[in-house]
Parts: sequence; C-alpha cells; structure tokens
Amino acid sequence: MRRSPDLPWNRLAELPRELWLPALVSSIGHAEARLRDTRRWQQALEAGTLPPPEADLGDAAALAPMREAAAELGLPGLSRGRPAMAQQVLRTLLWHLDRIVDQQPRLTRAEAITGAAAGFRAEWQLEGSGWDERLVLLDSLGDPSRLSWDELRGHLRSRAWREAQQAAAWLERLPQLAALISRLGRAERQGGPPPQDAPEPQAEARAAHGLRAVETRLPDAPGELTGLQLTGRIDRMLASEAVMLRHPLLRRLWRARQAECRLLGWQSEAVLTDWRPDPAAPPRAALSPPDPEPLGRGPFILCLDTSGSMRGAPENIARAVVIAAMRAAHAERRGCVLIAFGGPGEVIERELDLSPAGLQALMDLMGQTFDGGTDVQTPIERAVERVHQARWRQADLLIVSDGEFGCMPATLARLDQARERFGLRVQGVLVGDRETMGLLDACDDIHGVRDWRRYTDDPRAVTEVSPVHSRSLTALYFPNALSGRAARHHKVP
Repeated sequence: MRRSPDLPWNRLAELPRELWLPALVSSIGHAEARLRDTRRWQQALEAGTLPPPEADLGDAAALAPMREAAAELGLPGLSRGRPAMAQQVLRTLLWHLDRIVDQQPRLTRAEAITGAAAGFRAEWQLEGSGWDERLVLLDSLGDPSRLSWDELRGHLRSRAWREAQQAAAWLERLPQLAALISRLGRAERQGGPPPQDAPEPQAEARAAHGLRAVETRLPDAPGELTGLQLTGRIDRMLASEAVMLRHPLLRRLWRARQAECRLLGWQSEAVLTDWRPDPAAPPRAALSPPDPEPLGRGPFILCLDTSGSMRGAPENIARAVVIAAMRAAHAERRGCVLIAFGGPGEVIERELDLSPAGLQALMDLMGQTFDGGTDVQTPIERAVERVHQARWRQADLLIVSDGEFGCMPATLARLDQARERFGLRVQGVLVGDRETMGLLDACDDIHGVRDWRRYTDDPRAVTEVSPVHSRSLTALYFPNALSGRAARHHKVP
C-alpha cells in the first residue's frame, strides 16, 4: 500500500502555528515522533503537568534532562491554563534540543546534551523569575489564555504592571472597598436578616394600619421644658440660684429658699405616645406588601476621577478600586464599565472585560499620570446613557473622587430620572478630608476613606492623620448652605 504524502505532516494541523517552525526544523528524533509528541507536550503543559516519559520526541536520551529541568523550575504550573506560556516553553525546549547537533563533534553527544539542558535551565531561571506571584494577579484580572506570548511578557514586564501589583497590595488594606463593589448592581437577591437599626414606621404608616395615638402627659418628669416654677429640687434650679452658693452671705439666703421650696427652677413635662387599635378606623383592603429584598452583584459603572488633585495617595486608592472592580467582574462574570475623567474632553470609557482589550484598558489606567482639571458632567451623562441600554439597566454607578467638583441641575435631574425609572443607585467613595456639594448632591451614600494619607510610599505619612475632625464640615457649621439633596446625608448634632 502506497504511503500518503501527507504523513506525518498532517499532524501540523493539530498544533498552533507558533509551534510549526520549531517542530519542523529541530534536528532531534524523526519528524513523525516529534510532531506527535509536541502535541502531547502542549496538552500536558496547558493542563499543568508533564507528559508521560514515552513522549520523548523520538530522542529519549536528549529529552530526559530537559524534562527534569522543566519539573524543577515549575514550568508546568506556570503553563496551566496559559497556552502562550506552554508554547513558549516548547519553543525554548525545541531550540535548545536543536543546538545539540551543532556542538558536535567539538563535544561528545552526552556533553552536548548536558550543555543544552543547562542552557534551557538558565534561560527559564532568568525568564520565569518571580512570575508565580505576577501570574496569580493576572489570573484574577483577565483571561491569560487569550493572550499571546508577547502580550503576556509585555504586560508582566511593564511599569503599569508594577503599579497594578502595588495597587493590589493597597487593596489588601481596604477590604471595605471590595465589599462595596460586591454590593453594586441589582442582578441578584442578597437576602439575609433585616438590619438591626431599621427605622420605626412613621405615623402615617401606623395610621394606615388602623392604629391611633394616645398621649399621656407626666408633669415634672424629664422631657420638654415648659416654663419656670418654684422648687426645692437642686437638679432643677436655675444657674442664677446656684451662683449664690459661692457668696459668703447669699448662700444663707439660698439655704432659706431651698428649705421653703422657693428656688427658681425649670418646669418640664414628659409626653408618652401609645399606639392603640382604633375602632373607628376603616378596614384595610389588604396587608402591606413586604419590603423588597436587597439586590446586589450586578453590572456596575465606575467613574474614576483622574484629575491633578488626585495625585499621590488618592491616586493609589483609586487604582486599588479599579483592581477590585476588575477582580469582581472577572470572578463573578459581571459587566463593568470604567469611565476615567479629568478636565473637559479628558474622558476615557472602556469595558473591563476578560478580553485582551479589557486588560489593556486596565494597564493604560495603571500607567496613566493623574493630571488636569475635573469635569464630572460628561462621565455622569455617559453613565446615564449606559443605564438606558438593555445590558446595563441593572447597573449601579460608583464615583471615586476627592469631591472637588460640582454638578449642574440638568445632570442631577437626569440622575433622578434614572433612579425613578430603573432603580439606579449612586455610590461615592470619598478620598479626602471633607464631603463637598458635588458628592452630596450626586450620591445616595458616601463611603469615606479617612486615613487616605497612609496609602503612599512616603514613610512620613504612616503616622499622619487627618487635620479635620469631621468630614461633614459644611453640615456642621453651615447647615443652611446645604441644598435639600445634600442635607439628606446628615443630621446636624
């Protein structure tokens, strides 16, 4: 029977094109065994193991020390789930095996095999140094199986990747931010017991349930001050009576008044409200519906302030938030849009998905210098436009900023329309000392990072604390300056 001319070259169809040339030109073994075993090596490395010993590429003596070096260097573990890494390991292995014949007859075959194995080991000791930790972070941020070798190596050697590693380290000290991101979106019911500090029903709600208020007044009980009276109780006397105790003559007058119960004192009255069934109330048509369960773990839109005022420690916290967002989007298959904004016209809008483009968007942000002005109008308007799309209707909006911005009434009106129509929730992360009108007007809740100065490489900032005793200075000292929207965040003591 005539042998097919396609044999053994038909096995090239099973290999990626990146391995065609190394597998064809290598001088070890013979073509059929080399092509067959190259495929077995590729599958085993991508699975995180070594192939069986009989997969020797047709030259068991030459491959044995290479196999031993690959196991000692942990190359199967580095290649698990990373086709580009597995292909590079095989290309390097085949190249060093091909060098054996070039060393002869200057060296014996055994010496040439030993030298090739040593070269393979030295190359991967240098190439793969410190990759374990970097690849673990990469796995949590994207899908390495979709990256080529050049893209993979380029990312892991870039300055942006070092910034991403530093941001991941900062994130370990900010677990509250990761927890906040897990609650964003409205795709899943969170369930769980109701909060312990749930407010009591209002009077209107109780009246709707057929209850009426019955007041009981208790004179002289602690409560509202209603006037002045003559009393002998020291705890109720006025300050003008108490000063007589310090005078050598008037203190005798004080003792006489106290004995006769003629000291001036405060008159108070306590009012107790008791809700009782009202027989005259109309019958209720139906029971009130139960409170809706809290929702979370849905898509979210991240508006990130990259203005010049964010440079330094706020910049590090902002990058940590992006790392947390990328991890959540990757691990839980949630949609995430990043809108990085600076001054007018300085807006970058990217989806942080598992594609190489999503990872590149993350790298671009990590390598970006925070500079410029602050224009939050455009990113919020773009976020609202996204919420109107079917894919993002269950999304929430997260704004990360130092709060140095303001919103036009038209923009706030569009936010309110999205809240009413889609249930949009707007959360804010304040990286600064005090809340500003911009965040107070736009956000439903504001989550402050009070110790933001600590998130820097400057050792002097480790002990530096905020010089502001309260982040709500406007609400504390200028309550009338707050708009109705802003005042809902605070109750001035």
